[in-house]
Amino acid sequence: MEPLAHGTTSQAIQDDPGDLAERYNIVEIFHSVQGEGHRNGIPHVFIRFGKCNLRCEWCDTNFDEFEIMKASEILSEVMKFECKNVIFTGGEPMLNNLWPLSRLLHNRGYHLSVESNGTIEIPSGLLDWICISPKDQLYPNVSIKQRQGDELKCVYVGQSLELYDDLKSGFTHHYLQPCYDENATVEENGRSFAITEGVVKANSGWRLSLQTHKWMGIL
Repeated sequence: MEPLAHGTTSQAIQDDPGDLAERYNIVEIFHSVQGEGHRNGIPHVFIRFGKCNLRCEWCDTNFDEFEIMKASEILSEVMKFECKNVIFTGGEPMLNNLWPLSRLLHNRGYHLSVESNGTIEIPSGLLDWICISPKDQLYPNVSIKQRQGDELKCVYVGQSLELYDDLKSGFTHHYLQPCYDENATVEENGRSFAITEGVVKANSGWRLSLQTHKWMGIL
């Protein structure tokens, strides 16, 4: 039987055929625990999109390799898991028209989050949780268009936190995250973490975010 829309009990969902046919570049879809930021520890289904408009040196995703999937196929994959939390990540998910997926998933009661670099403005009502991770420490000439959201999460590589003085006011939660280098030793990453911890302690209003999933050896 067709799953019911959120808040309904007896009427089957009527999906727009155009929404079901929308195509996306997908690197992978998997079920795991969010390992960083404010929603750390909460199980989610991750939808990782291909392509990005930036090339960050620490990025852990090969977003140039992907398969094209219809929204109906993505929906089927997501519904295999007993989990109502979905994260759009990448790559840069906002390069895509996410409205079809948003409608299909919201109609089934899913909570939708996004992890974006903020260079593309996010339409109101599209998502339930917005996490912006700006990369202006690498791209100082790139404008941050999404200046409001739930979570501001900045990878710390030694930049001045004054970069975010004008941006912080638009976000509820502010996180500083050490740059995890998969090619570095445990000791080298540990020193990076210690430096970031010191910066957080010296700057009130910031919280420390760690990529705990990498330390646990999970996706």
